[in-house]
Amino acid sequence: MKKRSSSTISQAKTDDQKTPLVPIDSDTGPHDDSNKPQNVIPRSDSSALTQTLAGASHLANLLPTGTLLLFQVLCPMVSNNGHCDHVRRSMTAILLTCCGLSGFLASFTDSFKGSDGKIYYGFATLKGLYTFEYMSPGSGAPDPAKYKLRLVDFMHAFLSVLVFAAIALYDKNVVGCFYPAPKEETEEILGVLPVAIGLVCTTLFVVFPTTRHGIGYPVSN
Repeated sequence: MKKRSSSTISQAKTDDQKTPLVPIDSDTGPHDDSNKPQNVIPRSDSSALTQTLAGASHLANLLPTGTLLLFQVLCPMVSNNGHCDHVRRSMTAILLTCCGLSGFLASFTDSFKGSDGKIYYGFATLKGLYTFEYMSPGSGAPDPAKYKLRLVDFMHAFLSVLVFAAIALYDKNVVGCFYPAPKEETEEILGVLPVAIGLVCTTLFVVFPTTRHGIGYPVSN
């Protein structure tokens, strides 16, 4: 019996010597290098184009949501994803004109919350706000002097058209439709012009703010 147990102990020692030791972490257990990626590629910094496109998305907040939604939904279909013939190019130009006109006219719209709790929308005129729907006697008519047409409204309308033009120039469908094979000078202009427009328009929007909250814009109390 003693001889047999001695041979068993020696065999166990021999097996322990053959088995490689695995380092054990007290928190995570044995380390396993098989799941670690062999080639770890660090993420590259955002390119200038990505940052510029992010800035263009912020400029979109200065436009009516309905105008942007109409443009983003119809532009790929009308322009055939940037592959335009003569007819589709004309249709894309009409779409851009309608969206720009929509943003221009929306700058002259305004809204207010009546005493009855209902939101009323209207169009600013020289005499005040012309509402699109009938106001009940208990709704509380707005102060005409507060909603009169002002010079800053025309400036904001013009800036809205410029902002929409800057966003449209970043759209690959629009660029592919009107400039399928742009020259080097054209590519430089398409890369710099929208950034300049966005910078100027954003600055003017901050310097000359508007109190109007028209159709497609957030409504204030």
